[in-house]
Amino acid sequence: MVESIVLSGLAIGCIYALIGITYNVMFSASRVFSFTAGTLGMAGGVLGSLFIAQMGLPFAAGFLLALAGGAGLGIVTEIVAVRPVLKSLDQHLYVLSTLALALMVQQFTAIKWGTDARPFPRLFDLAHGDFDQRFWLPMAACAAVIVGLELLYRRTLIGRAFLAIAEDTYAARALGLPERSLRMTSFALAGVIGALAGFAGGEMLLAFFGNAPMLTFYGFIPVALGGMGNNRGAVVAGLLLGLFQQAANFLVGGIFASVAVFTVFIIVLLIRPEGLVGASLQRRV
Repeated sequence: MVESIVLSGLAIGCIYALIGITYNVMFSASRVFSFTAGTLGMAGGVLGSLFIAQMGLPFAAGFLLALAGGAGLGIVTEIVAVRPVLKSLDQHLYVLSTLALALMVQQFTAIKWGTDARPFPRLFDLAHGDFDQRFWLPMAACAAVIVGLELLYRRTLIGRAFLAIAEDTYAARALGLPERSLRMTSFALAGVIGALAGFAGGEMLLAFFGNAPMLTFYGFIPVALGGMGNNRGAVVAGLLLGLFQQAANFLVGGIFASVAVFTVFIIVLLIRPEGLVGASLQRRV
């Protein structure tokens, strides 16, 4: 029983961490907190089930098409819900624009896909075991994203351009960096990461339109606890969240588990507003 709680907690924690990284990647390029992160995760699971289970495509083709769908949705988010807001004097309108787009995509999915949760196909023909693929796939996806982002940001020119945009948009623009293209590319990358979270966690979450608000809320917690823009912090906080949530489901279950999660979340933020691993803000005088 303890082993099952730990494995499921780590797996679901990796999914939350990936959604948190999706938030961070979109925020770093635009300073906009996009509420479409959970919708991207939902889309990855639904598209994966559509391409592989219903259309009968090979795993590799379905996987790449699901990621491409996530990238496309990320680009649509930047064009439709973010770019017009950045031109506005009141840039806090992104709360409404990104949330509205997320709700539209969720309802469109419910109409076309249906409101019932559908099973996600097993990707590998392996026997069920204690360490089943529904556990290790999200862990492998999370590890791959962390390593990939580190290599991208540290070893490539486009990655360094992303860091420059995240550090100071105006200075990067003055240096001639293509801000709009980099921002669109960043949202496409975020779409891939979000879709990967839903695809890798498909066997646990199923292909269900209702995953969008759940991932949006629970994916926000690793960002808040790990520190805005801190991907490593999001992974640590996501794993802790997954373990605590699964333990709470076992001990109290039902709605009380969600109450326990958010109670601890509020307490932690009251004690450390900068998050568990976030840097304390220094005030200059």
